Amino acid sequence: MALAVMAPVRHGAAAADCNSTLWSHVYDPTRLQVVSQCITATGTIAESSVDDDGDQHFLIRLDHGQDNLLRKKNLKKKNGDLVGEIVCANPVHLKKARKACANYTNQIPKPTVGSHVRVTGTLVVDTHNGWTEIHPVSSIQAIR
Repeated sequence: MALAVMAPVRHGAAAADCNSTLWSHVYDPTRLQVVSQCITATGTIAESSVDDDGDQHFLIRLDHGQDNLLRKKNLKKKNGDLVGEIVCANPVHLKKARKACANYTNQIPKPTVGSHVRVTGTLVVDTHNGWTEIHPVSSIQAIR
């Protein structure tokens, strides 16, 4: 499954909805290939965990009609879910990543497993793993 450059997803997102200053807190941004500067995706949080680089890592089981956000690696390695990462949301344990989060703690609320959410941020391909992610996440909103 090839990932095409796409227009914003169903709910859309204007560039103003994304916080470009968060890129200064992304650990090793060279590994991330930007597909879309600002998108919004909706779905249910399937999993959430803390990465050693301080990011809150979570999986989004996408709502119907957003499969164009996924690559083969999402299907194979992430059970068909989209990865999301809130940068600098937790203490940093990876020495190489400390500089990215120095004197900064992200205030975006961490998603709860099972919650239905709207996630806005930059859609990227993590070139180290081959899957797509919203990284960095600019906002998360609960959908009722």
